Amino acid sequence: MFETETFLAAAMLPALMIAFSAGILSFLSPCVLPIVPPYLAYMGGVSVTEMEGDRAARRRAVLAAVFFVLGLSTVFLILGAGASALGRAFASYRPYLETAAGIVVVIFGLHFLGLFRIGFLDREVRVEAGDQGGSAFGAYFLGLAFAFGWTPCLGPILSAILSLAGSQAEIGKGIFLLGIYALGLGVPFLLVAAFFPQMKRPMAWMKRNMRVIEKTSGVLLVVVGLAMATGYLTVFAFWLLEALPFLAAFG
Repeated sequence: MFETETFLAAAMLPALMIAFSAGILSFLSPCVLPIVPPYLAYMGGVSVTEMEGDRAARRRAVLAAVFFVLGLSTVFLILGAGASALGRAFASYRPYLETAAGIVVVIFGLHFLGLFRIGFLDREVRVEAGDQGGSAFGAYFLGLAFAFGWTPCLGPILSAILSLAGSQAEIGKGIFLLGIYALGLGVPFLLVAAFFPQMKRPMAWMKRNMRVIEKTSGVLLVVVGLAMATGYLTVFAFWLLEALPFLAAFG
């Protein structure tokens, strides 16, 4: 048998994989991917054309992207701490809360799959950042605004990750989980900024296949929601620990 602390460390691994994958899918969502090049150009104080052929312009875009990612990560880390604190406050009801959260996540997934539509998820609330282009402070502020404002694309997937964070026994683990989600969302921004000419073709392909990406997001949410509601996320963690004993060294 595995010690409780060893299992809890291994149990984080499926949650971390889900969080990182969810961050990438959030980046690929219909109301994030199309705005990436103009956002990066605006934050760097350059044009999209300059980003294509001017290395100095791309360096400015990369610097802006770093502060942008720091801004959105700030919001997500705070949300992770709040979700974990709430989960600890209702620790005695955690099994019921996990089941309820799993059901909600499944509903969000069915929305993405198009089986039915939830009205408020189709409304987009954007926070205007004003004339902040070309400065690190402006990019950081835009990151904060992005995390708060792009509700229909980030909301359902983010809710799944917050539900996972709420199930963690320690606030630090919930914060780390949301940090991994922010990493999955933020790293693609940095890659596009640094390698914009090379990334144009893959991004064009992604835009053409946006429906497939949205369906993939829906499938991920349904699977995660069912795993949360039925306890199979814990079963998967045990399987990982049995199949890969070296994971016991983590945590």
